[in-house]
Amino acid sequence: MGLEKKIRGALESAFTTKHLEVINESHLHAGHAGDDGSGESHWRIVIEAEELGGMSRLARHRAVHAALGPQIINQLHALALDIR
Repeated sequence: MGLEKKIRGALESAFTTKHLEVINESHLHAGHAGDDGSGESHWRIVIEAEELGGMSRLARHRAVHAALGPQIINQLHALALDIR
C-alpha cells in the first residue's frame, strides 16, 4: 500500500473528516536535502474535521501526528499541515 493511502486511512479512521486532501509534494524537492529517492518524502495535508475544531493550533497538530502514528511519521521528511 502506498504512503498516500496509509496517511488517508489513518486520518479517516481517527477523525470525521469534512474535507481531506493528501498531497505528495516530493517532486518539488527532488535532489534536495531529505529527498530519499522514494518519491514519498514530502507531504501536505489539508484537513477539516469536527474533532479538531475547538483545539489550539498546537493541539490540532499534535492530534494529526498522533493519528498518523510513528509508523507513518517516521517515513516522512516533511509534513505541511493546513487544518481548517
